[in-house]
Amino acid sequence: MGPPVHNANVSRKAATIVSVPEPGLETIDSKSVMQCVRAAQEGDTDAFEKLYRHFVGLVYGVCLRILASPADAEDCAQLTFTKAWAQLDRFEARSEFGTWLHRIAVNEALMEERRRKRRFQLVRAQDEPDSEKSGTGAALDIEAAIADLPMRRRHVFVLKAVYGYSHEEVADFLGISSGTARAHYHQARQTLMGVLGQEKQHE
Repeated sequence: MGPPVHNANVSRKAATIVSVPEPGLETIDSKSVMQCVRAAQEGDTDAFEKLYRHFVGLVYGVCLRILASPADAEDCAQLTFTKAWAQLDRFEARSEFGTWLHRIAVNEALMEERRRKRRFQLVRAQDEPDSEKSGTGAALDIEAAIADLPMRRRHVFVLKAVYGYSHEEVADFLGISSGTARAHYHQARQTLMGVLGQEKQHE
């Protein structure tokens, strides 16, 4: 369902994500965040714009870590803010607004990953020639190492290690058991330790 008609301008703002969102476009304190939320719920488009500028870096980062694609992350961020606007009246301050927005971003990213999988029926490209990944002797960046994890392990690791969700919450997001989430997390850690350890030996 789209945003209310009388607030249609905000949907356009929510759908306008800069090509490479930068964190810290505008910083406001927690009290001001809530003031902006209340104002936005009353139809204040400028207040929503402030929320967007404050949180766009966070939202884009979440989407990028899950999707491992800047282009898809931009689309995901756009969808997140559009959905946040459409559902703003449901936010009741039982949690921090940033936490609420974060969960929307995670769900949007996971849905986009499923859509992408259905579209292409391919695992993220892992067949690059070894010569493209080696030969420079440079240490792998941790973000690149995470991006190279198999999709499900990457999801679990990002949600648990990067964003601090419990195994139970991760399992709920992904529709798996907590035991399976723990197993994926352990496997992801082992993979990362092995890859980064090998790079360290080559320094």
